[in-house]
Amino acid sequence: MDRLLNTVRAHPWGSTTALPELMGIAPDGSPQAELWMGAHPAAPSRVEREGHLHGLDRIIEADPRGELGDVLVRRFGPRLPFLLKLLAADSPLSLQVHPDRGQAAAGYARENAGGIPLDAPHRTYRDTQHKPEMIVALTPFEGLCGFRPPGESADLLDALGLDWLAPCVTTLRSAPEEPALRDVFSTLLSLSPDRLAEVDGAVAECARRPGPLREVFAVYAGIARAHPADPGVPAALLVRHVRLSPGEALFLGAGIPHAYLRGLGVEIMAASDNVLRCGLTSKHVDVPELLRVVRFTSLPAPVVRPVPGVGGEEVYPAPVDDFRLSRLVLGAGEGARALPGSRPQVLVCTAGTVRVTGPRHEVVLTGGASAYVPAGERVAVSGEGTVFRATTDDQGDED
Repeated sequence: MDRLLNTVRAHPWGSTTALPELMGIAPDGSPQAELWMGAHPAAPSRVEREGHLHGLDRIIEADPRGELGDVLVRRFGPRLPFLLKLLAADSPLSLQVHPDRGQAAAGYARENAGGIPLDAPHRTYRDTQHKPEMIVALTPFEGLCGFRPPGESADLLDALGLDWLAPCVTTLRSAPEEPALRDVFSTLLSLSPDRLAEVDGAVAECARRPGPLREVFAVYAGIARAHPADPGVPAALLVRHVRLSPGEALFLGAGIPHAYLRGLGVEIMAASDNVLRCGLTSKHVDVPELLRVVRFTSLPAPVVRPVPGVGGEEVYPAPVDDFRLSRLVLGAGEGARALPGSRPQVLVCTAGTVRVTGPRHEVVLTGGASAYVPAGERVAVSGEGTVFRATTDDQGDED
């Protein structure tokens, strides 16, 4: 078991205060967006062994079966298949989707054949993996996730009062769902700068106008202020706005359009860099490829709530095998809770003080601190606080 030394990554959309407050340190004024915990080569956690600091990626590379166990190496290869983050957003992230495994493998091969370097800014596929992800709110959290029913989107576009949007409104109200969403989404992503400015103005006006849609438009007006004349603004009107209370989550599968807007959360994802963006960003946008990946179907309310697990765990169900995320809330005076040990795991404390006790030593975690437990090492947690546990999904052979 090792205490992790992690990297805080700065992005313009990050909060200047949320992560420092969680970690109990003074803010430095920079937008601290993400704290990465894992073995991703872009910002691997570091551990101290035998008096020296080593990247967790190198530790795993040197002994993958010892660190990950035979089952994970056979399934995912010699790599930690998930990345855990603390994410703190103060303004909208890009509107994006992720590919499934087949799309990722095909896109990666295609760009390699085209001679596009892996680190090229215009590269879309940087590996062969899919990138499902889940965010659990630690504070009130807002995001966009999945298409609205076409009729609801038609009402929003109609309320803008822009005559040239009438064909889109008609399509959403009369055509079958998949072709209607595909046609209108494509149209909105190809609007001219003048049209985009008109949308921004109309959204702002609707946000000022009394009525049942005022609150909805206020969300999109805020997005437009952060990203003026951006094609992601009208496209986002087709995507459902979601508010999470602390403890609630969103799962984001392949092809689902989404964007985080604001809030602090625990995020877990498959360890991949494959992101297709369509707006609200200064990074590479590949609309034709994105349109091949998007799933043009509306979703029900996508909020995920934890379900009871073994030993007091609250498990956030996700239909993937790359990761499994759970939460343990520990009360004062409770006994230690043993955690299964045949899979590697990352533990992060988000409140209070949590002790992680192993066969050889103990690590004390406070807000934002984390530990890595290799496969086969049995540990127990105790104290008074909240700890999130990241591992892989199949627990059937852990005992």
